[in-house]
Amino acid sequence: MGDKNLFEEAARLIKQSRKTIVLTGAGISTESGIPDFRSPGRGLWEKLDPMEVLSTGVLYNFPEEFYKVGFKILSSMRNAEPNEAHYILSEMEKEGIIFGVITQNIDNLHQKAGSKNVFEVHGNTREGSCLHCGKKVSFEVLEEKVNKKQIPPRCDECGGLLRPDVVLFGDPMPYVFDLAVKEVKSSDLLIVIGSSLAVSPVNFLPDIVRHLIIINATETPYDYKADVVIREKASYALRNIWDIIKFQ
Repeated sequence: MGDKNLFEEAARLIKQSRKTIVLTGAGISTESGIPDFRSPGRGLWEKLDPMEVLSTGVLYNFPEEFYKVGFKILSSMRNAEPNEAHYILSEMEKEGIIFGVITQNIDNLHQKAGSKNVFEVHGNTREGSCLHCGKKVSFEVLEEKVNKKQIPPRCDECGGLLRPDVVLFGDPMPYVFDLAVKEVKSSDLLIVIGSSLAVSPVNFLPDIVRHLIIINATETPYDYKADVVIREKASYALRNIWDIIKFQ
């Protein structure tokens, strides 16, 4: 099947689907300048161990190390801008073609592009919260405190520890993940974009849906199950699929 046929088959599945939901991973944001943490030869984690720099063990036991390395990685994502793939998904949601987006990303780009129904199953880099009183603060507050060498940052209300609202290694999955699972179970079609499907428990979502489209630069463990597998950049693939849906 050539690329054009793959795009046409993907468009057909989307048009026939009663309810479609999208799962996005790091690969959708590489065109926005955010490194893909796992791809061979260019992944950030070939130089850094995420279990070390972005884990609860390091955050709570070695906060100096966390805020020197891990927190800088989180902060570096915040100036990125959405790319064409994010904008197309936003448009598809507005037109009722997809129900919403489940994202493993913490870069806030789906919201920046205008998507409304976003399930951030690994958290976000917009907010932080106090572990003692639960007070929410903006990520900018965390950055200001860290820049002033207040490590770990403390809550102005109760003096408790503040932390980013990112799901770190060692954290339980947030309640929004349970909501995402329910939406996938009630969907006909899941479109995976830019995810290696290597991270648990998100990688079991393809198991609970009838039809599956995978758009990813490299192989995934679920390629065998997919109705369509497209090995292209997210924006190129989505542009072609969206044009077929709109104009045919």
